[in-house]
Amino acid sequence: MKVAILSRNAKLYSTRRLIEAGEARGHEVQVVDTLRCYMNMATHKPTIHYKGKALEGFDAVIPRIGASITFYGTAVVRQFEMMGVYSVNESVAISRSRDKLRSLQLLSRKGIGMPVTGFAHSPDEIPDLIDMVGGAPLVIKLLEGTQGIGVVLADTRKVAESVIEAFLGLKANILIQEYIAESSGADIRCLVIGDKVVAAMKRQAKPGEFRSNLHRGGSATLVKITPEERATAVRAARIMGLNVAGVDLIRSNHGALVMEVNSSPGLEGIESATGKDVAGMIISFMEKKIIDGKASSRTVGKG
Repeated sequence: MKVAILSRNAKLYSTRRLIEAGEARGHEVQVVDTLRCYMNMATHKPTIHYKGKALEGFDAVIPRIGASITFYGTAVVRQFEMMGVYSVNESVAISRSRDKLRSLQLLSRKGIGMPVTGFAHSPDEIPDLIDMVGGAPLVIKLLEGTQGIGVVLADTRKVAESVIEAFLGLKANILIQEYIAESSGADIRCLVIGDKVVAAMKRQAKPGEFRSNLHRGGSATLVKITPEERATAVRAARIMGLNVAGVDLIRSNHGALVMEVNSSPGLEGIESATGKDVAGMIISFMEKKIIDGKASSRTVGKG
C-alpha cells in the first residue's frame, strides 16, 4: 500500500518509527509536510498538491498534526478523506479531541469520570467559580496549552483569584479544575488502538513539579492498569471517535479520571517504557481497516 504520514518533521521519533514499521511490512511510505500541502476543492475531482505535484494513489494517511496547526491540518485530512483515502484518525475526531472544552463536555455527557471542571468568561464570577470546583488548591489550564504549558497549580484562594484574573485580563480561555492530591503528581498514559489499550505507562512528575509531562522532565515507567482503567480509556477514545489515541488518566479516591484524549500521541516515551512496538500495531490496524473496507465494498457491489 501507499501511505502518507502527515508530519512537519520526518526526523521526529514517532514519524521515524511509523516509517520503519510501514516499510518493514512492505508499504511505500511518504512523509508529507502538512503546511506545504495546498488543495483544489473542485467537486468533480478534489486534489491535494505538494511541492508542485498532485498527491495521488494513496491508500491511507496517518495524521501526526501538532496542536498549533490543528485548523489547517484537519483541512488537509478532510481533503484526503474527500479523495477516498482512509485516515487512521478522521478529521472530525481530531478536531473534537483538540477542543479541550468540547471534549470534556462530550466525555461528561457520556458519564466518563473527570475532575470537577469549571469554565467562565467574566471576572465577576471568579469567587463562585472557585467554590464550584471545591476551592483551593486548584489547577488552572489554558485551553490552547499543550505538553504542560499553560497549566498552573494555585495553592491558595488568593493565588487562584490572581492567576484567573490575569488570564481573563489577557482574553485567554481557561479551565479551572479540582486538584487531585492523591495522584501525587502522577498520571497514566494509555495508548488505545481500535478497541484495545495496547500499552500503558505511568508518568511521574519530577520533585517539586506537579505536571507529569515528559516534556516537563517527568519520568515514564511500565504500569499495570485495572480493568476499570482499561475500559475508561477505550470508552474515552471511542467517544472522541479516535482509532488511535493517548488517553491520560489519573487515579483518584473515587476511581479513574480522564484528563485528556490526545489524537497524535507521542510514541517514544511509551515504546521505551513498555518495550512494545506501538508503531507496528498502528500499521497493522491500518492494514486491517483497509482490507476490511475493500472486502465490504466488494460485498456491497455484488448485492
